[in-house]
Amino acid sequence: MLSTKVEELLNTQVEKEGYSSLLYLSMASWAETKGYPGISQWLYAQADEEKNHMLEFIHYINDRGGKALISGLKKPPETYRGIKQLFNDVMSHEQFISASINDIVGLCVQEKDFTTQNWLQSFVAEQIEEEASVQAILDRLNLIGDNNLYMFDRDIMSMRSSGTESDE
Repeated sequence: MLSTKVEELLNTQVEKEGYSSLLYLSMASWAETKGYPGISQWLYAQADEEKNHMLEFIHYINDRGGKALISGLKKPPETYRGIKQLFNDVMSHEQFISASINDIVGLCVQEKDFTTQNWLQSFVAEQIEEEASVQAILDRLNLIGDNNLYMFDRDIMSMRSSGTESDE
């Protein structure tokens, strides 16, 4: 059984994961319309991943005797100044999600909810991988500058399967 405090934070995370999916969908659509099919494909995959995370939280809350709440989501930005800004925004968002997951883990420790704390460990590990992956992308973008993005766009999906990015 979930404590009220843990259930509330988990439901807040449902909303954050849903927003993450919308954010990445918006970014993907922008990239696709700007002629970056590889980057848009990477972002569409990220959007699917975030939607699946949201569903995992929903199922967990309901399975543990709580009630998952589905709230309205704020509208994500629609435009970006460029690819580097977009991925800087991705990094900021992933760091925000990491902090949010850590807050839930911290509350679980306080509430002695070791079941939820244990369940959250896969998300803690996932966030470490996500931040490292986005940092690798930012490092590559810093190397190539604002031009010559054709090969980067062509190769970005290989970063997902080469171990630089999680396939989950």
